[in-house]
Amino acid sequence: MFVDTVALEAKAKEMRREIVKMIAAAASGHPGGSLSAADILTVLYFDKMNLRPEEPHWEERDYFVLSKGHAAPALYAALALRGFFPVEQLATLRKLHSPLQGHPVSSKVPGVDVSTGSLGQGISVACGIAKGLKISGKPNRVYALLGDGECQEGEVWEALMFAAHYKLNNLTVIIDKNRLQIDGPVDEVMSTAPLDKKLDAFGFNVLLVNGHNLESIGQAIDRAQQETSRPTAIIANTVKGRGVSFMENQVGWHGTAPKPEEAAQALQELA
Repeated sequence: MFVDTVALEAKAKEMRREIVKMIAAAASGHPGGSLSAADILTVLYFDKMNLRPEEPHWEERDYFVLSKGHAAPALYAALALRGFFPVEQLATLRKLHSPLQGHPVSSKVPGVDVSTGSLGQGISVACGIAKGLKISGKPNRVYALLGDGECQEGEVWEALMFAAHYKLNNLTVIIDKNRLQIDGPVDEVMSTAPLDKKLDAFGFNVLLVNGHNLESIGQAIDRAQQETSRPTAIIANTVKGRGVSFMENQVGWHGTAPKPEEAAQALQELA
């Protein structure tokens, strides 16, 4: 496990390189939201989550649900670099017969606990897992990563209401607040503001962090683990396309794969 900031920063950069390479090789995918989530996944998979890559279904593991399922490349990069499957397999993203489809499939990829893709459903399943663990008296924790655009879905708010009502303090919801969705800025398509006040009103322990500061992310997760009576929501302020200059804060990179020359430039920046 990597617990120091320097090692984590190196791992986050490695994840970003793998994200760019696999999406470019597939000529298809979602780079913007995958890159914005890379630091969050780095902290979870290389520092905070209780996992056994050699035993993906270990009963004492922590669960992770990628509710924003289109950011699958970020999850695949984390799983491969953590040792769940060979890194070389990342090059098969979105290829025919590859287990690494455009959205995660739990029956095909070691370490993927929940198949996701339809926005709003992932957080609902995460709540169900957390409630089931509570009923069983198990100490496992559940982490769910959502997009801020995804929070426009009514199903998200039903799930959050459920989590607060049943005092699921074993659930940590992380919102990748990169402020852009496929149709444009979130605040222009349909504003979710003020997210912090809404989540607080729903009964969550709400924490605000810089979603690219690894130390701050780790500290927020620690605080979530210490919460005894409420679910926690971490609102992570991020930059869509983080790490690649021409992708940062550009809505067009939500679901556009880089051309070979663009991928080469991106990898040079991430070297």
